[in-house]
Amino acid sequence: MKELILIIIGAAIVNNVVLSQFLGLCPFLGVSKKTETAAGMGGAVIFVIVIASFVTAVINKYILVTLDLTYLQTIVFILVIAALVQFVEMFLKKSIPSLYESLGVYLPLITTNCAVLGVALNAVQYKYSILESVIYGLGISVGFTIAIVILAGIREKMEYNDISESWQGMPIVMATAGLMSIAFFGFSGII
Repeated sequence: MKELILIIIGAAIVNNVVLSQFLGLCPFLGVSKKTETAAGMGGAVIFVIVIASFVTAVINKYILVTLDLTYLQTIVFILVIAALVQFVEMFLKKSIPSLYESLGVYLPLITTNCAVLGVALNAVQYKYSILESVIYGLGISVGFTIAIVILAGIREKMEYNDISESWQGMPIVMATAGLMSIAFFGFSGII
């Protein structure tokens, strides 16, 4: 149990996928304009990463390793992730059309989000069990959600500030993300 707690805290805060590993920056920078949209994207990423972690760990353990087809890991993992994202996209389009519209092009981009594939490949590299892979995926996705919601909240507050013209838009967002990354590096001594 202690090891699982260390995995989830380490994945979510200490080794934050966006702020420490610099994976998944496209949706992090693109969807972080409003907290509601960022939280919706975070929820979609949590669902996809947790389910993908489980499915890829099972496929890897019982099919790829058993049949000595580990060289196909990346291709198989990408196919699993693409199928899950299509499921999430259809679900959101039917049940929460406003969130589907606000996420726009960034929802299908979860398929190519390197954070999702990185979780599956890292879990294999770290030799995690199926349960540990799911916990690791949950930690990574919660860390992604924390980072994107914090940046969205900061960006909402920045709208009311007087920012010089040269810093408006993406320059101030990149500087803010850099400062957030430095702040999260402060957690590196915890685990």
